[in-house]
Amino acid sequence: MLMRDHHQIELSNLTLAYQDSGEGDAIVLLHGFCGSHAYFDKIIPTLSENNRVIVPDLPGHGDSTFPKGNYEMEYMADTLKELLDGLNLDKVTLFGHSLGGYITLAFAEKYEERLHGYSLIHSTALPDSEEAKEGRDAAIEKVELEGVSSLIEGLVPKLFAPENMETHSKDVEKAKNIGYETTTEGAIGMLKAMKNRPDRNHVLKNSKLPALLIAGEKDQVIPPEKTFSVHKDTISQALIKGAGHMSMMEKPEILISEIQDFLKP
Repeated sequence: MLMRDHHQIELSNLTLAYQDSGEGDAIVLLHGFCGSHAYFDKIIPTLSENNRVIVPDLPGHGDSTFPKGNYEMEYMADTLKELLDGLNLDKVTLFGHSLGGYITLAFAEKYEERLHGYSLIHSTALPDSEEAKEGRDAAIEKVELEGVSSLIEGLVPKLFAPENMETHSKDVEKAKNIGYETTTEGAIGMLKAMKNRPDRNHVLKNSKLPALLIAGEKDQVIPPEKTFSVHKDTISQALIKGAGHMSMMEKPEILISEIQDFLKP
């Protein structure tokens, strides 16, 4: 049985909660918008058998606080660096789901020397389209007027492949309950950060690090073609059949296999 090690660390301007399990080469999992470390509950036990697995709650999510001010993906990358420094970790392999992928790319651009490699899971190097930016603004207004819960009700069903809504009803409910814990400041802050993030395809193109791009065949949020935006020798691609935006819940065994293959020397 996996021993769960929950921790909190005081960083320069926030309290960051994280989970630290297993031993071996360190990997870091970053969850998506309105998620928490609990998104990865189905895959952490197996990954922890051979690796040290560190899973933070992003600022304003889970048990982490959200500092006042306007913060972009670069700030989130700085926060992650501060966590790694606090844990005396020189290099890690970074796996970012959705929003976590945007932070992963910002980190890879700014602190490439701290990485063995990185992966985008249901994420993209592309910036928001004008339509998507309008959607972010509408979501911010919804949170301001109605609170986080109303946003979650509309968001979570889109995260799963349509055919998985019934078969994975417990996971859908779990994702909602995780989302309800997101602070208003965290939701609004991250929506602004996602809206303002730049195109980072140059990171994929220019980085010499190995990268893994994982897409869900039935992803209604980020379709595979947006994930697979750059093709080169150092980039591996994986398409998970029958998964939407939440392969860690919908197809955990396949996601574990892809991650483990990527981690092999």
